[in-house]
Order: sequence, then C-alpha cells, then structure tokens
Amino acid sequence: MQKDEYLDLYHQMVLIRRVEERAAELYQQGKIGGFLHLYIGQEAVSTGLIAARQPRDHIITAYRDHGVAINAGIPARSVMAELLGKATGISKGKGGSMHMADVNKNYWGGHAVVGAHLPIAAGLALGDQYQETGGVTICMFGDGATNIGFFHEALNLSRVWDLPVLWVTENNQYGMGTTVERASAVSEIRKKAEGYGIPNARVDGMDLMAVHAAAEEHLAYIRKGNGPFFLEAITYRFRGHSMGDPERYREKDEIEKWKEEDPIGIYRKFLVGKKISTPDELDAIDQQVEEETQEAVEFAESSPEPSPEQLFEHIYAD
Repeated sequence: MQKDEYLDLYHQMVLIRRVEERAAELYQQGKIGGFLHLYIGQEAVSTGLIAARQPRDHIITAYRDHGVAINAGIPARSVMAELLGKATGISKGKGGSMHMADVNKNYWGGHAVVGAHLPIAAGLALGDQYQETGGVTICMFGDGATNIGFFHEALNLSRVWDLPVLWVTENNQYGMGTTVERASAVSEIRKKAEGYGIPNARVDGMDLMAVHAAAEEHLAYIRKGNGPFFLEAITYRFRGHSMGDPERYREKDEIEKWKEEDPIGIYRKFLVGKKISTPDELDAIDQQVEEETQEAVEFAESSPEPSPEQLFEHIYAD
C-alpha cells in the first residue's frame, strides 16, 4: 500500500468511532429512535476486510452496520441522516440503524434478524458463480448467529456448491449478554466450519493490518475457485449490545483491559513505528474527522423527514 492508502484506513476507523460516539449522544437526546447497536471497538474488522475487496465483491452484514456502511464508501452524512430517519439518509430515512444499504456500492445491508442474511449471502455468491463475474461475497455476522439454523444451512450449501463466499464471524465474546462459552457447544467458533469441510482460520480482530492480510489471502484463495472460506475475527465491543443494555453481565475491569487493545491505538502505533506517518499528521486527520462528523450531524438535523407519499416508494425494483 501507498502512504495515502494507509492514512485513508486510519481516517475510516476514526470516522467510524466519532460517528458512533455522536450517534450515542443523539440517541440519548431522543433524536434517534428504535435500537442502536454501536461498532465501537470493532472498527478494525470491517475496515481491514473491505479494504481488501474488489469493487465487484459483495458486502453483507448484520444489524451493527453503521461502520460497515462507511467502509463501503457511504458518506458519513448519509449514515447520520439515516440514523435520524431523514429523507436524505442512505435508505431514505425508512431503514434506520439496522437497515443501511447501497446496491450501487455492492453493499447489501444491514439486516436486523439474527443470521437471516447468511442465506442471502449464499444467493449473492451463487449469482456470481453462475454469471462467472469473479466476484466474492463477504458475509459478516456475530458469534451468536452461529447458533442459528440459517448459519448451518448457508454454510452447508456454500460447500455443496463451492460458492465464492468469505464467511466472517466477528467474535466479540458475547451474543447480546451471553458469553460464547455459555451459548455454544464449540467456543472456538471457526471449528464449526469444519463440520462442512470448509477451511478456516482465526485472526486478531483488533489489529487492522492482521485482518487486512488475512482478508487478502483468503479472498485470493476463494477467487481461484476453491469454494468458501471461514474466518473468525477475535474482537470486542467497548459499548453495550445496544444503547438500552445495562451491561450487568460483564465487569468494568474486563472492558478496560480490552480497551488497552484499542484497534485505533494499535494502528496509530503501527503507522508511527513504521515511519509511515507522524503524530502530527494523524492529529490533523483526527481534527478533520471532528469537522466531518459535525458537518454530518448538522446535515442530518437540518434534513427533512420522509413525506407520507414516500411510504410506498422503493417497494418494488424498477
């Protein structure tokens, strides 16, 4: 990668963090309704994955999707407007926090039902296989989704048909408020893929460069016609499952210990240590992000709400 590419990844991660922090503030002010699942702490996973993809590759994820949307190239102002339910949002204000998508960027959402997007991912991959596009589908989901029937059906079919799909579980240690060990018979999630003959690996999901290297390697493997691959990213969410989470299931000491492995801090040290950038350059990006985030908030708050007539728009494809 060139210097500007390294710095762009830093910009993306910091932007996700600040957008999520401002979203939390707006939620507490009553300006965002419904559920709000923040991506704070997990930024390195989607940033590393999506930086390794090609434009023809599909991206699909679960409900913790704001950061993934930014990585996919959706402007922060469109993400923020969607969170506020405004007509200028990426889903026209009708999707909200859990249903952000832009098919023009091959970003297929944002899905609220746990595990329900995995069969859709298999379908996207089948389409690429049938049309011989050379594209790969990157499907992201939480550790809790691996206990759902959709997960097993989709993985089985992907192996039966050798579909070009990279399955990525973001193991943030908890399915809502339940630890992996309490909910799953197999705590090393990647081993579930072995039941379907799918090769697999683990990666440090707090290390952007480790995720990016793994993504490049496994996407190349899939693109050669080898069928699916399963990647387990070990990560941690610094905030609750959603904004309404009292977090009685984990200790503050645990959270603080994980914060010592902050993905933004790790990447910042990497950039400075490898002399790719300087602290002053990175501080300037931090300031740029502050201004970008503030502009996004102002844009969202000043945007109109969808009109009643728009309720029946975009129901069917053109």
